[in-house]
Amino acid sequence: MKIRELIQYLEHIAPLAYQESYDNSGLIVGNPDDEIQQALIALDCTEEIVDEAIQKGCDIIIAHHPIVFSGLKKLNGKNYVERVVIKAIRHQIALYAIHTNLDNVLGGVSSKIAEKLGLESHAVLRPKRNLLKKLAVFVPRTHVEAVREALFEAGAGAIGDYDECSYNTLGYGTFRPLDGANPTIGKVDEQERVEETKIEVIYPERLERSILVAMYAAHPYEEVAHDIFKLENTLQTVGSGAIGNLPNPMREAEFLGYVKDRLNVQVIRHTKLLKKSISRVAVCGGAGGFLLDDAKRSGADIFISADYKYHEFFDAEDDIVIADIGHFESEQFTQELLLEIIQKKFVNFAVLLTGIETNPIKYYV
Repeated sequence: MKIRELIQYLEHIAPLAYQESYDNSGLIVGNPDDEIQQALIALDCTEEIVDEAIQKGCDIIIAHHPIVFSGLKKLNGKNYVERVVIKAIRHQIALYAIHTNLDNVLGGVSSKIAEKLGLESHAVLRPKRNLLKKLAVFVPRTHVEAVREALFEAGAGAIGDYDECSYNTLGYGTFRPLDGANPTIGKVDEQERVEETKIEVIYPERLERSILVAMYAAHPYEEVAHDIFKLENTLQTVGSGAIGNLPNPMREAEFLGYVKDRLNVQVIRHTKLLKKSISRVAVCGGAGGFLLDDAKRSGADIFISADYKYHEFFDAEDDIVIADIGHFESEQFTQELLLEIIQKKFVNFAVLLTGIETNPIKYYV
């Protein structure tokens, strides 16, 4: 298939609109119209990973971390980033990154950690705001079904585990066509009164263009009366971290041992134990210290993340246990997650997991 087909599906699962402002997710090297036969999945795209792709005959590398975060001004091979890009281009291997956009969706990186820990009823720890809008469009009764269905087809009206959600208000509209108008209903220079329905639907802002195109195409009027509202509501399926419950409470030390086993962790740096049982668990893949207050507000007994600095451990303030399991360790199962996502859709497409551990941090035990 073409690269475009693969990335369109990945970005349906984790839209680029949900990546953080500093990020560089997406197709970094390659032409979307190029044909691909086999993909290699890795957490990081290093020179070793490119060599592995060459050896295994893979023509695209899908990595969690982007190899290029900021702009490249030169390609001289003076550092590993430049060498990776040069080698990938030379061997016609596409590079694709799916980073904070995969972090920021329910079912993404943090959800995979929650799944590995067996957490029940897990949800996004800090849902994002200002991603939703509401459309109100006024439609003559003869075309209500057609317009509503067009909006649903374009992605409007999805709320949590429900879709085709709308609110419909009966009323009437008035208008007078002026010279130059070509009205579907009524005559020029005569006021018209038409029974109409106001259809209201919520949608993610990233879908606005396709939703408006669908609305205009299905609506019979020359001038479509509609309102668009920016919403403060949180989008519960998009945001940072995850929060969930253990099926059965555990003692703190017992739970830390459980984490080591389930997440394949060698070392856990943690704050002092509070002599409480662990029932509610907050997690965040990668550097998640910014979510500590959210973890506390959610009632979590422990917050599992990575990249904590010395002074940041004091922020636990005996309200919660902080457990730092390491950056690579917290994200290592992202590779497995990507494999599952791709194989679910493209059952006949060859996808390989890297056999190389790219963690730059080693432990002397």
